[in-house]
Amino acid sequence: MKAAVIDEHGGPGSIRIDDNFPDPEPGPEDVIVRVGATTLNYHDIFTRKGMPGIKVPMPCIMGLDFSGEIADVGSDITDWKIGQRVMIDPVDRVGPGGLIGEMWHGGLAEYCKVPSHHLVALPDNVTYEHAACLPVAYGTALRMMYTIGEVQKGDKVLILGASGGVGTCAVQLAKRVGCEVIACASNQEKLDRLAEIGADHLINYVEEDFMKAVWTKFGKPHRRRWNDGVDVVINFTGGDTWVPSLRVLHRGGKVLTCGATAGYDPVEDLRFIWSYELKVLGANGWMREDLTTLIEFLDDGSLKPVIDTALPLEEVNEAFRLLEDRVVFGKVVVNP
Repeated sequence: MKAAVIDEHGGPGSIRIDDNFPDPEPGPEDVIVRVGATTLNYHDIFTRKGMPGIKVPMPCIMGLDFSGEIADVGSDITDWKIGQRVMIDPVDRVGPGGLIGEMWHGGLAEYCKVPSHHLVALPDNVTYEHAACLPVAYGTALRMMYTIGEVQKGDKVLILGASGGVGTCAVQLAKRVGCEVIACASNQEKLDRLAEIGADHLINYVEEDFMKAVWTKFGKPHRRRWNDGVDVVINFTGGDTWVPSLRVLHRGGKVLTCGATAGYDPVEDLRFIWSYELKVLGANGWMREDLTTLIEFLDDGSLKPVIDTALPLEEVNEAFRLLEDRVVFGKVVVNP
């Protein structure tokens, strides 16, 4: 089969296309999935580069998020059938742990061996491309905003990094429950597209200080008052955005985080947390029920994954470049 392979960790352009990678064979409790679509995440970039403390078996086929059709089943499989449409939950929840696409071969290939407990059934009207957007980015956004953050109708929600996979999902999830959304992005094209998916207020963080922009629009928070500033900040960037995020929240406000793409050890100012009684809430990934909820949202039309670009497997290095250079709006799809 054709597969995108790394033989060692490396930088941009280090993924090779192997036209004759061995076809996967199912074990008794496995299925073989004919891959329909795979989407990329920053975790795939980290896997390609190498992460401290994580030893990835080589050669490695990356691709955590993918969907497709069952092409073969193992001898003990009774509840899944050849031809059935599925999405893969990459987290191993019953075995030794680890991720498909990191510890085991993933979706950047024509076929993938998948233990059956990773499978999630897909309705006929959910495309492979949309399903492949869900687990890492959309599952994380759902858990962060609904399960952990409990955003409510009427909340004013500031979303940093709103133009990526997690961000575009966060905008839609906030609007779905009736929030007022303030979205931040790096250029006007991205801001225009954020307005198209429902953002109410737009901030170009390259041209203006997002903290001062929020103060101008919603008032500067005061520790004796509850009505100025915003209710919720979505911050998975970290770095030098962290303290400004605290400073736009009114008393009792919440900052929700699920990552730190701009740095995990920012300068902190604890005074804002206690004097404004702020809540700092973290979300780590997703659970299986989050994925089934997302599929229901896709099925009823209340959520539509945002896809920037779809490229063939042969152009996988270009797909990684687009994500790594932060020039995409939404998700990047790779088709086998």
